[in-house]
Amino acid sequence: MFVQGEATVLHADVDSFFASVEQRDDPRLRGRPVVVGAGVVLAASYEAKAYGVRTAMGGAQARRLCPDAVVVPPRMAAYAEASKAMYRVFEDATPLVEGLSIDEAFLDVRGLRRLSGTPVEIAVRLRRDVRERVGLPITVGVARTKFLAKVASGVAKPDGLLVVPPGRELSFLHPLAVERLWGVGPVTAARLRACGIATVGQVAELGESALVRMLGRAAGRHLHALAHNRDPRPVRPRRRRRSMGAQRALGRSPRSAAALDATLIGLVERVCRRLRAAGRVGRTVVLRLRFDDFSRATRSHTLPAPTAETRTILDTARGLLLAAGPLIQARGLTLVGVAVANLDDGTLVQLTLPFDCPSCAALDAALDAIRDRFGPDAVTRAVLLGRDLGPSVPLLPD
Repeated sequence: MFVQGEATVLHADVDSFFASVEQRDDPRLRGRPVVVGAGVVLAASYEAKAYGVRTAMGGAQARRLCPDAVVVPPRMAAYAEASKAMYRVFEDATPLVEGLSIDEAFLDVRGLRRLSGTPVEIAVRLRRDVRERVGLPITVGVARTKFLAKVASGVAKPDGLLVVPPGRELSFLHPLAVERLWGVGPVTAARLRACGIATVGQVAELGESALVRMLGRAAGRHLHALAHNRDPRPVRPRRRRRSMGAQRALGRSPRSAAALDATLIGLVERVCRRLRAAGRVGRTVVLRLRFDDFSRATRSHTLPAPTAETRTILDTARGLLLAAGPLIQARGLTLVGVAVANLDDGTLVQLTLPFDCPSCAALDAALDAIRDRFGPDAVTRAVLLGRDLGPSVPLLPD
């Protein structure tokens, strides 16, 4: 694996993005615990996080933990504008910017020493420029690999800067908790800790074969590489998405089958509109679920031909949800997400599934065309009338 000699990869991440935008725009909220979203927490300020409030938590639980929290409705247009302004600052710093989400990105600043200074000087200036031009606090991690730069920014939060010097990466990484490794969620962490493995260094000591036996081939090899800071991925600017998706946190209140189906319809329609607007089609439909115990499950199905047709993708997602019914009933559902993967550029191919009727397929195709031309509110399915499908979170360009 080739790793350059100097730490030139930056991971920049705005602290509590939605909440920070609210505190920026309303001085009365500064220094106070702020929760964005009432039914489900979309974001929490660090003042609210100190009380245990977390993203995707139910609003009632958040208010019990932090009775003094100021709850504000989400303003997606404001967050989208702040994201655009932040990315303008990133692109002024370097042409090599790889966006991860609306509030975080990797930047490669190699080769800019004569023009802009050392990577540390660029990071310092980047934080200052985001604060002055966008009005938001941002944390930056600097390292030789993307993985370690992201870990560094996580350790440095909030509103910090952390540089991992070349040659001292493992001494920084190995004392950290296993949860710092990408791909280690609550379930994997619990499995590792049950075996007495609590730090990244202990993961590194296990050896790849032991991790593979414990976690499976893909996860074991992945975690073994990260525990040794092996991450050859370069910063890739302006890549087209390999998948598009949408998700919604549901809270912990039980939901009827009809309500869950309405949520699924809303998510599929959002994803399919984005696909068609970007001129993309996809073959694999992915359903992502999160449960009351914070465990997760993913189900997928690959279609015989790529499509962006709402009806085909919705019917496939419904089938995946139905198959996951026993898991949902046993564990309770707190988040549902839909994605379409294996994307390609191309024209829409309308598939006719065995249980489909031509008249229904034609009607759905007509509804897609109307919404694409006149907007998503031009025609609404009857089942969605009067239902709150949650905010449409702003995204990076597709």
